[in-house]
Amino acid sequence: MRKVMKIKQTWHGLSLCASLSLGLVGLGLTASPSQAADKIVVGMAIASSGFMTAYDQPAAQAAKIKIDEINAAGGLMGRQIEVVEADTKSDQAEGAKAGLAVLDKGADLVIVSCDYDFGSPAALAAQQRGKISFFLCAESIKAGIQGVGPYSFSASILAAVQGATMMEWAYHKKKARTFYQLKDTWTEYNKGICDGFDWMESTGSLKDAKIVGKDTFKNDDPSISAQISRIKALAKEPDAIQLCTMMPGAPSAIKQIRAAGINSMILNGSGVDGNYWINAVPNLTNFFVPVQGSVYGDDPNKAIEQFNQNFAKKYGARPVTQYTYPGYVLIELWAKAVTRAKSVDSKPVVAELEKMKNEPTLFGPRSFSAQLHHQNQGLYLIAEITGGKGKIVDRWQISKPIPLDALLKK
Repeated sequence: MRKVMKIKQTWHGLSLCASLSLGLVGLGLTASPSQAADKIVVGMAIASSGFMTAYDQPAAQAAKIKIDEINAAGGLMGRQIEVVEADTKSDQAEGAKAGLAVLDKGADLVIVSCDYDFGSPAALAAQQRGKISFFLCAESIKAGIQGVGPYSFSASILAAVQGATMMEWAYHKKKARTFYQLKDTWTEYNKGICDGFDWMESTGSLKDAKIVGKDTFKNDDPSISAQISRIKALAKEPDAIQLCTMMPGAPSAIKQIRAAGINSMILNGSGVDGNYWINAVPNLTNFFVPVQGSVYGDDPNKAIEQFNQNFAKKYGARPVTQYTYPGYVLIELWAKAVTRAKSVDSKPVVAELEKMKNEPTLFGPRSFSAQLHHQNQGLYLIAEITGGKGKIVDRWQISKPIPLDALLKK
C-alpha cells in the first residue's frame, strides 16, 4: 500500500492531453522589457513544487544540459543563454502568473509544463506577448496551434502516435491479429493512446487485424474484475491487450490482468515507461511500450547513453523515464531555428521551425508545419519488460502520419 500511495502522490493529477478554457486571452498582458543585448533569455514557467515536478523537472534539467552545451561552445549567435525560472506550483492559476513572471524578466522563449492543462496558462501568456512557447512534453494536439496559438509548440510526440505505433508493430513483428482494448478514461492522454489504436485499425492496412472487444475503467478504480471477466469470456484469449492508461493506476490494472491468468502481450503508451514502478508488479513479462530513448542503458544510439551518464553526473541519478528527453529536444530545435533565422524574434524563428521536415535531433527526427506544431509521426524504440526488467527490443515508425482531420476529430 505504501508503494502504491508513493506512486499516487508522485503522479496524481497528470493529464497529458486535457482541455483548458481559453479565458486567459482577456488578461490584458503588457509587453516585457528588453534584455541586455549580450544575453538570450530562456524562461521556464514550470513546476518546482507540487505533483507536476515529477514530469517538469527531469525535462527541464535535460533542457539545461543542452543550454550548457550551447554556452560552452560559444553561445547562440555568439550570445550566452540565461535561464530564468518561476514556479507554477502545479496550479493552473499560478501557471499564468509564472508565465508573466518570466516574460517580465525578458524571456525570448517560454518553456511551459509537460501537461496541456498545466502548461497552457503560461503558453497563453507568451502568445499574448508575441513570444514562442514550448511545452516540455505535452502530447495533445491542443499543445500548439489548436489550443494556444501560432507561437506555441510541443517537444514530444502525440499520444495517438503511440497507440498507432504499438498496434502496427505488434501486427508485423509479433503477428498479433486479435486485440482487446482497455481504456482508462481519466485523462485525454489515455484516450489519445486508444484513439491511435482505433485509427490504425480504421486504415485497413492491417488486413486481418481486429479489435475483438472494448472496455473502460477509471485510473483510481480499486478493481477491474468485471472488465477482466469479459476478456476471459472470449472464446480465445486475445493476442494483445491494448491498455490505455498511466500512473498512478497503471500498476494496479496490470497486476490484476496478470493475476487473472491472462498472458496476452500488453501494449501501452509511453506514460508507463521506466523501471521505477515495476516492483509493484513482480516478474512482469510480455509488456511493451514505445519510447523516444532508453533509460535502461541499452539505447542503440550510444550518444543517448552518454546523455544518460551526463545527466547522472550533473543531477546525481540517471533518468527514470523517457519523458526526460523532450526537454533536450526542444532546445536543440529552437536553437537551430534561431541560428537559421539569425534572430530570436518570434516570427522568423517560427517560420524556420515550420520548415523542419524530419529534422535530426539526438532523440530522433522532428517535423513541424504551418498546420501542426506537434509530431503526428515519429520513430520510436520499443521497450519490453520481461522478468521485471526493461530492455529495448526493436524500433518502429508508423507507415504514414496520422492525418490532421483524424486528430482534430478526436
